[in-house]
Amino acid sequence: QAHLVESGGGSVQAGGSLRLACVVPGYIYRGNCMGWFRQAPGKEREGVAKIYTYGGTPDYADSVKGRFTISQDNAKNTVYLQMNSLKPEDTAMYYCAARNGGVCMYHWWAPDQYTYWGQGTQVTVSS
Repeated sequence: QAHLVESGGGSVQAGGSLRLACVVPGYIYRGNCMGWFRQAPGKEREGVAKIYTYGGTPDYADSVKGRFTISQDNAKNTVYLQMNSLKPEDTAMYYCAARNGGVCMYHWWAPDQYTYWGQGTQVTVSS
């Protein structure tokens, strides 16, 4: 059962932008580590970005630093992923994830750190 609901995926040309949104139930959102992950066909799921909903410094995978920005809207229990300068290698299914409460751990990029997942939203970048 998906507790998190992603939206905003689509098809863009290289260099374009998309903004993904993840709506989170309040009991999961408050004081929790939220992450964005992606999975391309034939590849493992990888952590893209993380944020702690009570503050702190976001973090990013090296492959997206300077291009992607994770943010939050506490009034809407929503986490966003702004993706700029998209590349064909960014093509993947993107998932929102939440831990079972608490701060982000050092290995925030590991999927097994997260308890709740959305169903994903597809991002396709053409060259």
